[in-house]
Amino acid sequence: QVQVVESGGGLVQAGASTRLSCAVSGGTYSSESMAWFRRPPGKDLEFVAGITWDNNRTYYGDSVKGRFTISGGSAKNTVLLQMNSLLPEDTAIYYCAVDTSGTMDRRTIDYWGKGTQVTVSE
Repeated sequence: QVQVVESGGGLVQAGASTRLSCAVSGGTYSSESMAWFRRPPGKDLEFVAGITWDNNRTYYGDSVKGRFTISGGSAKNTVLLQMNSLLPEDTAIYYCAVDTSGTMDRRTIDYWGKGTQVTVSE
């Protein structure tokens, strides 16, 4: 069975940096991409960043462009999310996702982590 486990996060001050990690293990799957999504308090799930394995191309949501960086391990089963210049509106539960289709569409994600809380204080 595929397991997706996030780590990192916690409470950080506005303007600071933090990093999230995601590791995938178990099961048999063919991942075309991995991504991070987040759910701010009282809001819908939104795309944060993604990486496609065939060309290591990265994608970002508009609200995090220039501040967040996604990177992947050579084994294609780990991703990091470096988060810089954090804002209070970055407060959310962050979810790692494994996508066998490569579309990074939340409706077709195959495996989700349980999420990790990031809280940015003013």
